Amino acid sequence: MREVIATQDAPQAIGPYSQAIRANGFVFVSGQVAIDPETQQIVAGDVVVQAERVLKNMSGILKAAGSDLKKVVRSTVFLKSMADFAKVNEVYGRYFTVEPPARSTVEVARLPKDVLVEIDVIALA
Repeated sequence: MREVIATQDAPQAIGPYSQAIRANGFVFVSGQVAIDPETQQIVAGDVVVQAERVLKNMSGILKAAGSDLKKVVRSTVFLKSMADFAKVNEVYGRYFTVEPPARSTVEVARLPKDVLVEIDVIALA
């Protein structure tokens, strides 16, 4: 069984994809960037501000799916610059305080809307 997850607590998809899909006991959350769900605009600020918004968006989607950040088993962090790794890691650590998920972090040439960070996750439903 496959169920599309959609919530107003995160930005609406900016392309032909779902915010998340719940299937076979997992929630697969699409990559989230620093878009304010109320304005649908990129939040102003540095990578710390953007990482905070991304994780708040992620939390809203997981909640809508009946899950939460404590149930995340895998994440991928995409950074525009690996020089921001420590700053993003600090923010990430505030959201994943106990038994953090498996994770990859990669530097990419460009991200949607020219943001500084994007994160996707897989969680238990």
